[in-house]
Amino acid sequence: MQTTQSAEKYRAGLEDFSRRMLDLGAPAVLIETRINGDVWSHAGGVRSLGSPAPAEASNSTHIASVTKSMVAVSVLKLVEEGHVQLQDPVTKHLPEFDSLVNPRGAVTVAHLLRHESGIPSYEEELFSSRPIRQALTQKLSLGESLALSKAMPWVRTPGSGADYSNSNYLVLGLMLERLHGRPVAEILRNDVFEPLGMKDTHLTGTGPPPSTMIHGQVEVDGERLDSAYLGAIVGNPAGGVVSTVGDLNTFYASLMEGRLLKPATIQQMQLAPFGFYGMGLLRWKDVCGGFYYGHDGDWAGYRTTVITSADGKRQVAIAITYPPESWDPSAYNPDNPLGPDALYRAARTALDLSC
Repeated sequence: MQTTQSAEKYRAGLEDFSRRMLDLGAPAVLIETRINGDVWSHAGGVRSLGSPAPAEASNSTHIASVTKSMVAVSVLKLVEEGHVQLQDPVTKHLPEFDSLVNPRGAVTVAHLLRHESGIPSYEEELFSSRPIRQALTQKLSLGESLALSKAMPWVRTPGSGADYSNSNYLVLGLMLERLHGRPVAEILRNDVFEPLGMKDTHLTGTGPPPSTMIHGQVEVDGERLDSAYLGAIVGNPAGGVVSTVGDLNTFYASLMEGRLLKPATIQQMQLAPFGFYGMGLLRWKDVCGGFYYGHDGDWAGYRTTVITSADGKRQVAIAITYPPESWDPSAYNPDNPLGPDALYRAARTALDLSC
């Protein structure tokens, strides 16, 4: 049970984290916690570099790969309705799959959800085959993006292990569109956003970003590029959703409480045969007992982390924008003080203190 003292500790810790991020050059930091019925939010910095408008905890942000948890829900709804089986070969629902990615064996729907397909991530080829400005701003169809994965080597056969790849969720997006006959944006809105009242959440479109959005920036060829609503992320089921820290906490609490899927389906979603990744969910040990679940996301100028307890009673959502010159699409550095591990550690520490 949460005490006043523990609440003061995790809030102070998150405020210290925010100050560190701002001192390191992060333009904006947004945080919301929901711990055993108590809601607390915090914002630091500005909505956009060069603008005096202060960041607010209710501001919209790119959530990048946190999108995958939402797409997984839409796929698992089809499983519950009997339209899809987890062990179905992907070609049953997407006949052109083999020609799109040249798989090294039979790939199932479950393989895609858990990153066990072995499909290389298309983004590696995207950012190495063309100028970075073009890679960020050019809108490609899901099929065009997937075709890029053909140039990358396969490191494992389907089902032999888990290797995180955005290509898996592009395939799932194509499959959803084929089965529903509607765009992914509409599917997610009908399956997730509207039922939960997530009014500030949507899949990125081609129009202007919301007026309340925080703006990331990246440095390209010595110039700063506003990275809100860049073409490469438009309609992307692997990472294209825009949301708020409040809506993200609503989503994960509702998921864990059984408001989106049946309890048996949630249990399947949480299983991680290779240790860390379930169906659209990352998993970590909960010091209070059991596991935490959630996801993190990284996109040009933006980072997000959301962690929830298994009972949906404790959540922490953190989103930042970061210095324009610090983003590198090809690098992962666990010691980066502005990196995803830093956000994860801050969120995890807050949840650990809330037992």
